[in-house]
Amino acid sequence: MFERIIHFCIAQRWLVMLAVAGMAALGAWNFTRLPVDAVVDISNVQAVINTEAPGYSPLETEQRITYPIERVMAGLPGLQQTRSLSRYGLSQVTVIFREGTDIHFARQLVNQRLQEARDQLPRGVTPSMGPISTGLGEIYLWTVEARPGAKKPDGTPYTPTDLREIQDWVIKPQLRNVAGVAEVNSIGGFERQYVVAPDLERLGAHGLGLADLVAALEKNNGNQGAGYIERRGEQVLVRAPGQVRSIDDIGDILVGPGVRVRDVAQVETGRELRTGAATENGREVVLGTVFMLMGENSRSVSRAVDRQMAAINTTLPDGVRAVTVYDRTTLVDKAIATVRNNLLEGAVLVAAILFAFLGNLRAALVVAMVIPLAMLFTFSGMVGRGISANLMSLGALDFGLLIDGAIVGAEGAIRRLAHAQAKHGRLLTRAERFHEVALAAKETRRPLLFGQLIIMVVYLPILALTGVEGKMFHPMAWTVLLALLGAMLLSFSFVPAAMALCMGGRVAEQENRLMVRARQWYEPALRAAMANAPVVLAFAGVAVLFSLAVASRLGSEFVPHLDEGDLAIQALRIPGTSLTQSVEMQKQLEARLVAAFPRSNVSSRAPAPPRSRPTRCHRTSPTATSC
Repeated sequence: MFERIIHFCIAQRWLVMLAVAGMAALGAWNFTRLPVDAVVDISNVQAVINTEAPGYSPLETEQRITYPIERVMAGLPGLQQTRSLSRYGLSQVTVIFREGTDIHFARQLVNQRLQEARDQLPRGVTPSMGPISTGLGEIYLWTVEARPGAKKPDGTPYTPTDLREIQDWVIKPQLRNVAGVAEVNSIGGFERQYVVAPDLERLGAHGLGLADLVAALEKNNGNQGAGYIERRGEQVLVRAPGQVRSIDDIGDILVGPGVRVRDVAQVETGRELRTGAATENGREVVLGTVFMLMGENSRSVSRAVDRQMAAINTTLPDGVRAVTVYDRTTLVDKAIATVRNNLLEGAVLVAAILFAFLGNLRAALVVAMVIPLAMLFTFSGMVGRGISANLMSLGALDFGLLIDGAIVGAEGAIRRLAHAQAKHGRLLTRAERFHEVALAAKETRRPLLFGQLIIMVVYLPILALTGVEGKMFHPMAWTVLLALLGAMLLSFSFVPAAMALCMGGRVAEQENRLMVRARQWYEPALRAAMANAPVVLAFAGVAVLFSLAVASRLGSEFVPHLDEGDLAIQALRIPGTSLTQSVEMQKQLEARLVAAFPRSNVSSRAPAPPRSRPTRCHRTSPTATSC
């Protein structure tokens, strides 16, 4: 079969070249569609259930909320395990499913079981599922800042409450519309609230209680429809608007006959009791975070968010802006730049060695062409299998393996053409040249095929990995297999056809100076080794044992080291530290860091140096705070 393929490729050489050009064009087009990311997302299939329970201690949260939710989740189809976390006022249950489970199906199962759990939970406690995101979903962070001296239209300066309001009501809704965004979280500042502080003595004097005040506030904050009236062919809607619009509207609400809210309570603007805060460069800020939808490409989504953020900044009030402090695109671009540079340098090095050692410029050019053609073939396969270009998938490519078969085929063709010309004492005719190239391809087909297949078989066991290991290494194995497959196909088709076309002139089999010098060094060493075989074998055994001893002391890492230029510092407080004190301590810590490293106080984006990451502080228990 291979002989027929070789003869066909040589006889229909222009058709083969056209097919290779079409494959290259398809690969170039797929290269523009190839998703680009930094690393493979190895997160498992999980659904997170968050439940807020204000006033509940960690023990009460575990007993009355976390445990009932975990109990109803038992027995779900495809369930692998559940884990939970109970803190002051917060319960979090993570339901993990087996690999391959559809995330939307898994969330539907969890949501059905949550309906059963609601009757077992305390009144007023409502669990909710977290966004469809993963541990690598935090792709974009920004702060909402007001320029020093900036004031609102009423002439007052912007407060943290105003900045948080802009974040929640202007920025957040617009970012939620970006494709690939699963959730937008806000932390820092204060949520604006309207506080009604009742005077119990006044309430009692009018014969009213707190329940009457609460009921009046609930009933008088809504619109009521009363149908419509038809008059002279016109339909007029009848409704009673009752939604409060200001503090004065709240004060005008009737609590009892002739008694209004302002008569028995004080109404004012307030803020919630915070459980978290954010600081940056020694000052408190309002921080927003975008979480990417599971399965999306972080580079594409972060770029779309950045474009939307630039548009949002044009709509913010004068003096207020959203400043980007972290963009996943930076990490992705750095990782891909590393891979790109390594691949380009490797390709150039391999091509240089080919031209230096192969001894024939035309043959070296044919062999070197296998590298970009095999890569274009690989890009098409990666797009077809949904594999992204990242540090793991492209980092394992070895161009020396790709052109091994092409070198064997080209060397065989040069040898036979040179010997045939020497035998005939003249240049070969086209038919003779094609015949010699075909004979060379036949001679080398077995070592070429077996050599490529042996290397491909080495990577097949990687495809048997499951779980986190499978997610991490499957893209690498598939990419290498696709590249080797493309190189093998090109060696059987493109290389014979190209050699038949290009090797029309005089061909001489001769060694260059480098090979001559290498042979002069190698032959005496080989004779000495053959004459002293026991010594050589003993030396090889000692070298193997020494290598094994050294290898046992080597460290290992599961994932490659990625340095995006940011330093993450976590400060832990002693038990009993309040959130306010934690924020103040964090401000002092950041101020000293900024003073020691002035470059961390850069507010502009690339190409300026990276700015420091904001710090988020959360209450981890009634007596401890983590920043």
